[in-house]
Amino acid sequence: QVQLVESGGGLVQAGGSLRLSCAASGFTLEDYAIGWFRQAPGKEREGLSCLTSSDSTTYYADSVKGRFTISRDNAKKMVYLQMNSLKPEDTAVYYCAAKAGIFIDTAQAMCVTDVIETMGYWGQGTQVTVSS
Repeated sequence: QVQLVESGGGLVQAGGSLRLSCAASGFTLEDYAIGWFRQAPGKEREGLSCLTSSDSTTYYADSVKGRFTISRDNAKKMVYLQMNSLKPEDTAVYYCAAKAGIFIDTAQAMCVTDVIETMGYWGQGTQVTVSS
């Protein structure tokens, strides 16, 4: 049974940092493309940062480029999102996602919500709140 469990969310002041973690189980992480998405109230879910299964390409949305860093530890079956210089507009529920690497050519292709909806997997989400 595939499972993704996020942790590390919370309340932080603007300018602060958080590190989100995603524990993967039920599949071989190194064979999967991974990504982080977020959804703010009243907005659509958006892809923030993704990696292909081979880590050959990385994608960052313009809104987080230079501030967020995605990484994975296949041996520990963990995925991370380091978030620095947080802004109030970063407030959202953050989701970890995974999809079999054979279906994903580029990291940017992975960072599309509809792509995950088809044969992909979501975590349950973790709330991040950035106060001004």
